Amino acid sequence: MLYVIDNILSTAECQAMREAMDDPALFEDGRNSAGWHARQVKKNRQLKGGAQRDGVVRKVEQALSRHVVFRAAAWPKRFVKLLASRYEPGMEYGLHVDDALMGGQRTDLSFTLFLSDPQDYSGGELMITESSLERAVKLPVGQLVLYPSDSLHRVAPVEEGLRLAVVGWVRSYIRRDDQRAILFDLETSLKEVYQREGKSSLFDRLARTRSNLLRQWCDD
Repeated sequence: MLYVIDNILSTAECQAMREAMDDPALFEDGRNSAGWHARQVKKNRQLKGGAQRDGVVRKVEQALSRHVVFRAAAWPKRFVKLLASRYEPGMEYGLHVDDALMGGQRTDLSFTLFLSDPQDYSGGELMITESSLERAVKLPVGQLVLYPSDSLHRVAPVEEGLRLAVVGWVRSYIRRDDQRAILFDLETSLKEVYQREGKSSLFDRLARTRSNLLRQWCDD
């Protein structure tokens, strides 16, 4: 299941990140972090290790950890890896699937957090294959797309401008995508029922159902 989640970072926070990533010398060849098969189709730049990358990663992890919708959709056990990517004209990332293991940890979900205004670059859409059809994703500043890590996807060539984004991978407490979707619907329903009628008998039944499903499905 694919989720588009807004208000991850404010416009001002994204601007601060873009300024921290403004110097091309801070970036290295993106192929350095790719597996042997993805390396053949990856053409971008990634922020090198250091204070700038650590600050960007820490800021994004903190924002995601407190974001209610992201938590309900991902059930994050830990963030496996985060990278800050830079695409200049002519750069792209061909069709690939993300590694199932990164640093010995399973990847269940992938995400892209958009830092550049879509008006500032042409091309550069994230193309995610769903049921043999490609879905193009190009979001406003501070919005994020979350999708299963087993999805085939690519980044279309950037034609003009600069595309900056933070990409990352999550290990979830809930391994299966269909189970996460059920829990997301339950979490959303719980909040709607509580806002409408408080801690009612319906709320309590739904809360018990969610808890019992977590006990069955949780990979702790």
